[in-house]
Amino acid sequence: MHKVAVIVGSLSSKSINRSLARALTALAAGRLDCTEVDLSDLPMLNGEFQNDPPPPVWRFKRDIEAADAVLIISPEHNRSLPAVLKNAIDWGSRPWGKNSWADKPVAIIGASPGQTGTVAMQQHLRTILSPVRALAMGQPEAYIQLKPGLIDESYRVTDEGLQKVLQAFLDALVRWIDRLRAR
Repeated sequence: MHKVAVIVGSLSSKSINRSLARALTALAAGRLDCTEVDLSDLPMLNGEFQNDPPPPVWRFKRDIEAADAVLIISPEHNRSLPAVLKNAIDWGSRPWGKNSWADKPVAIIGASPGQTGTVAMQQHLRTILSPVRALAMGQPEAYIQLKPGLIDESYRVTDEGLQKVLQAFLDALVRWIDRLRAR
C-alpha cells in the first residue's frame, strides 16, 4: 500500500478543503495509507535559518520524504496558492542539496464554493512545483465545487457523482505512483 502525505493548504479546522482531504482519505482506505502533514508550526522561511532550519521544518521534510507521494488539497487565495502552502514548498526545498520534493509524485485537488475556485491556484502550484522537481500528476484535473451536504459530518461523500469523480482521481493517483516507481 502506498504511503501518501496529505497537505491541506489551509490552517482552518473548518476549511472545506480539510473536509475534502478527510473524505479522500476515507475513500482511499485500503488502497492508500494517507496521513495529514501539519503545516501549522512551520515558521515563515527566513534566509537566516534556511541552512539550519528549526525542528518543525525537519519534521515536515521527514514526513514528505517518508511518503511515496504527496496529495495537496488547497483553496485558492487571490488567484494563487495560500501563503502557508508556498512556505511549506519553499522549506521542503531547503537547505541546498536537501530538496525533499525531488522526484516526488504529487497530485493536486482543491475545493471552493464556486465552480472554478481553484483553477488559478492549481495552475500556479504546478508552475511552482516544477523548479523543485516535484512530479505533478497532469490528469485528471479536479476542481471541486463543494456545496453543503456533499460531504457529511463523518467525512463520507454523500453525492454519487462527486464520489465517482473523487474515486477516479484516487485511481489516477495510484497509477501515477506505480508508473513513477517503475522507472
